[in-house]
Amino acid sequence: MPNNAVTATALLTNEIGLHARPSVKLTQLAKTFGATVELALEAEGPWVDAKSPVRIMRVKAPKGTLLHFRASGDDARSAIVALVELVERRFDEGEAREAGDG
Repeated sequence: MPNNAVTATALLTNEIGLHARPSVKLTQLAKTFGATVELALEAEGPWVDAKSPVRIMRVKAPKGTLLHFRASGDDARSAIVALVELVERRFDEGEAREAGDG
């Protein structure tokens, strides 16, 4: 990744963490950007291609994990902002069931 990479972190707060459904949502969003986008569980890596559903599903990060994102390319900043927002929105999953309300 070039030195001009944009980086950010986001805390996983959804109950199921980064498993099947959230992984698919993350990769679908990452693919909408031209930038190279990567994800890691540690700031120093190892980094995985955030546009690869198979690689992201292998991450299997539980709730409470800090996700590290980095991107480079023309729309890198937009990609990072969008991915962090997705994580912060808990992948738009229905949290009422997870909170025990349903």
